[in-house]
Amino acid sequence: MANLVYKRVSTDQQSTDRQNLVLDEAGIEDAVVFEEQAGTSSRLHPLERPKFGELLAYARPGDTVHISEMFRLVRGTGHILDVLDVLHRDRLALRIHDGAFSAMDLIARHPRTGELLSTVKFMVQTLAAAGELQRDLQRELTYDGLRAAEAKGNKGGRRPAVPADKTDAVRTAYLEGRSIAALARDHGVSRGAIRTAVADLLPEHTADDQGAPVPELPVTLDVPGKVADFLRAAELEPVERTALDQGVTVRRGQGYTLRVTAVPATHRRLLELCQALDGGQGTPAVPAQRKARREYANRVSTLAGDTL
Repeated sequence: MANLVYKRVSTDQQSTDRQNLVLDEAGIEDAVVFEEQAGTSSRLHPLERPKFGELLAYARPGDTVHISEMFRLVRGTGHILDVLDVLHRDRLALRIHDGAFSAMDLIARHPRTGELLSTVKFMVQTLAAAGELQRDLQRELTYDGLRAAEAKGNKGGRRPAVPADKTDAVRTAYLEGRSIAALARDHGVSRGAIRTAVADLLPEHTADDQGAPVPELPVTLDVPGKVADFLRAAELEPVERTALDQGVTVRRGQGYTLRVTAVPATHRRLLELCQALDGGQGTPAVPAQRKARREYANRVSTLAGDTL
C-alpha cells in the first residue's frame, strides 16, 4: 500500500518548509509526493487542483493520503465533505499529522454497510462551524512557522519597519524634540515602528512625545461575504485571523456579511489585503467581488483619519 503525500502553499512567496518539518517528523516511509505549483489558490476546490487530481488518479484502494494539516487541502466544510466522499469512494485512507483534525479517523466506515459514518460528517461539521479549521490555520501558521524557521537556523518575526541605516537618524531627531507622529510621517512608517526604534529613550523624553497616539478602540464593521471569503483564504497575521474568526455571520438573502470587531488599523489592513478584488496585473475583476470590496472600503473610510 502506497503513502501519498500532498503539499500546497497559497502564494509563491511561501515555501513548504513547515509542511516538510511536520511530515518528516511523522516518519512516512516510501512517500510518493504530489506538490502543487507554488501559489495554487486556496479558493480553488481541492478536487479541481492539478496535483491533487494526479494523486487521485495514481492512488489505488488501500493507499493512504498524508497531509501536514487539514487547511493545506481544504478551507471549508463543503470542501471537507466533498473530499471525504471521494476518498471513501476510492477506498483511500487519510492521515492528517497535525492540528485539530489529526486525532480523527475521517473516513471511518460502518462495519456492516461500509458506508461513511454519519458521525464523522457530524464531527467535521461541528468542528468547522466552531471555527476549529480557521483557528487551526492561525495557530499552525504562527507556531509551526517559527518551528520551521528555527530548524533552519533563522530567527522568526517581522523585520523592523525602520531600516537599520536610518535608526540613528530617527533617534537623533527624537532627542532633538521631533515628535513620534512627525517622525512616522517623515519615514513613512507606523508610530509603533518609531516607538520601537526609540524604546530605550522614551522614559527620559515622555514630555517630548506629544504625538504619541491614544490607543485605538475596536469598532464593528460589516464585511461583505465575498470579501470575507477572499480574506479567509489569504495568509493573515494572527490578529487579523482572530478578528475574522470571531466575526458574527449575518445572513442577508442568499448571501451574508461578517460583522467584525477590530481596531481601525486591522480593518485598514484587511481592506488592503483584498485589493486584488479590484482586478489589475492581468487578473480580471469579478463585478460582484469588486462591488463588495468597495462597500467595505466605504465603511472603512468612515473611520477617523481615513481617506480612501
